[in-house]
Amino acid sequence: MSSHANSSGVNQTAPRRCLITGGAGFIGSHLAELLANRGDHVVIVDNLSTGRRSNLRNLPAGQHTFIHHSVRDALPRFRPGEFDEIYHLAAAVGVRLVIEKPIHTIETNVLESIDLLRFAAAASTPTLIASTSEVYGKGSRTPFSEDDDVVYGPTTLNRWSYACSKAIDEYLALAHHHEHGLPAVIVRFFNTVGPRQVGEYGMVLPRFVTAALHGQPLEVHGDGKQSRCFCDVRDSVQALPKMLASERCRGRVINLGDDKSIQIRDLAELVIKTLGSKSPIALVPYQEAFGKNFDDLRDRRPDLTRVRQLLGFAAKIPLVQTIRDLAAEIEASGAQTHKSPGPQADAQHGRPKASGAAGFRRSTVGRQGGDSRPLADEGLTPQARAPKGTP
Repeated sequence: MSSHANSSGVNQTAPRRCLITGGAGFIGSHLAELLANRGDHVVIVDNLSTGRRSNLRNLPAGQHTFIHHSVRDALPRFRPGEFDEIYHLAAAVGVRLVIEKPIHTIETNVLESIDLLRFAAAASTPTLIASTSEVYGKGSRTPFSEDDDVVYGPTTLNRWSYACSKAIDEYLALAHHHEHGLPAVIVRFFNTVGPRQVGEYGMVLPRFVTAALHGQPLEVHGDGKQSRCFCDVRDSVQALPKMLASERCRGRVINLGDDKSIQIRDLAELVIKTLGSKSPIALVPYQEAFGKNFDDLRDRRPDLTRVRQLLGFAAKIPLVQTIRDLAAEIEASGAQTHKSPGPQADAQHGRPKASGAAGFRRSTVGRQGGDSRPLADEGLTPQARAPKGTP
């Protein structure tokens, strides 16, 4: 809560005003509910490029304001000091988009963060910057620790532009903290999953769940022995307000997720078993799925020592429960069969994706929907494409 004086000079307590960029997206909408439930008024900025208004249906009308704009267009509406907390979740994410539109990815992630951080620094508003474990690049060791060196591929491969753009965001936030005293916290998300996540941009778990519900093949790339760690969004968002409230977290980078690894083939089998599906598993070679020279990491696992020491964080919701809850939501929403949601371009060459007998074809280029190599921050709300009919 924030305090102010009324006309008689008596201090009154008013609800906190919190700004969430990308707040209609997967992680953002869960965070918005959490903040509203503690009594805050939440201002949500989202251009709905991938966020959905339906994600906000549980928010009390009197406790949130929705602004359908990009971050850059919305910020001039506000005055510095208007918010008690800022959560910057908007970003351009997803390998498919990164490869197809690297200029837009870099400019969206960097320029909007520049504007947001300048706005926040003008009044020293506590600000959380959502980053990604993609920042670790190829990784210098496992598990990934916040102070590890980072190793990227060559600049001739667009795939690494996303990681670099988010690393620049981190540098900017830390520079504002050191030079201007901005109370900034940087969170590196590791494979956030759960209800409201969609598979349109290649997020592996909703793709697997949707395929299993419809008896379609679960496509696993390579040999399926690559491992990832998945954390339910309802666990992850609990930590975000606590980070902003803790002075010990400010000016620091913090991994957030779970550190229990599962191989992607085992994940596909777990989905099939949990949902009682008859779906088969289809192994697809990397070259067939993504083309030549595709880099993959065999193991992406976070070192969670810092977040445990600072907050006592521990993920509680088991992956099986996440699968069940996501499946229940997909069934309730009357989800479409496991196929491309329209003439969306293939990642590398801009060709419309076609559907085959199983609801989609095996692409010879680009990023497939049932991706066996998910990005680390699957929940972030992309501000990547302007919504139709709006600036």
